[in-house]
Amino acid sequence: MTHAYQETYLSKAQATLGDAFDYAINTCGISGEDFIKLFTASSVSRRMENGEPAFLAGKSGIEIAADVVLETTGKQLEDIPEDHFSRSREYWIGWAICYYQWYSSRSFRDIFRVLAFEDLQNMYYTLHEADITKVVGIVDTRIREYFQDTNLKRIRIAYGCTQKELAKRSGVSLRSIQMYEQRNKDINKASAETLYRISRVLGCAIEDLLEK
Repeated sequence: MTHAYQETYLSKAQATLGDAFDYAINTCGISGEDFIKLFTASSVSRRMENGEPAFLAGKSGIEIAADVVLETTGKQLEDIPEDHFSRSREYWIGWAICYYQWYSSRSFRDIFRVLAFEDLQNMYYTLHEADITKVVGIVDTRIREYFQDTNLKRIRIAYGCTQKELAKRSGVSLRSIQMYEQRNKDINKASAETLYRISRVLGCAIEDLLEK
């Protein structure tokens, strides 16, 4: 599986997003649901998804939270951070979701479309001491149930072709095929050349690949 960015940034990114959630919710008093809405609406979430080092490792969680709120509401966060001697539930939520986003390359918007803040709170009580791979498995199942297979994936599997084989034979990058199948890129906006190359390999019409 191709991850969202280099693993060397992952640990710092997780800590940063964990601190951002903890600060925004526990210190600044923003509700969890509201902070998720602000975060996913901001360019900060997309910059983290795209692996920009400045947003993965160059800013503190407090700076990330402040950037999110300033960009989306025009307000400055001025609350003084509190000292914590243990990781909060809200920290764990940001930390765990950051890991899943890196692992899956899905957008934060899609992840939070499936998982509400309350869902993540409930997961904390049973999973915060578990291995992160268990969290990934549960979240991945929920998300795959919500987002049914794309036409591209369904046709490719029926044809008996792997993503790698399709990429090699069509000349379309493996990364692009993965993102089309994960709905991280809109196949309806793909170039005519890209759609033609894929449809030629899979023996289908271009229209069959488009999402309604």
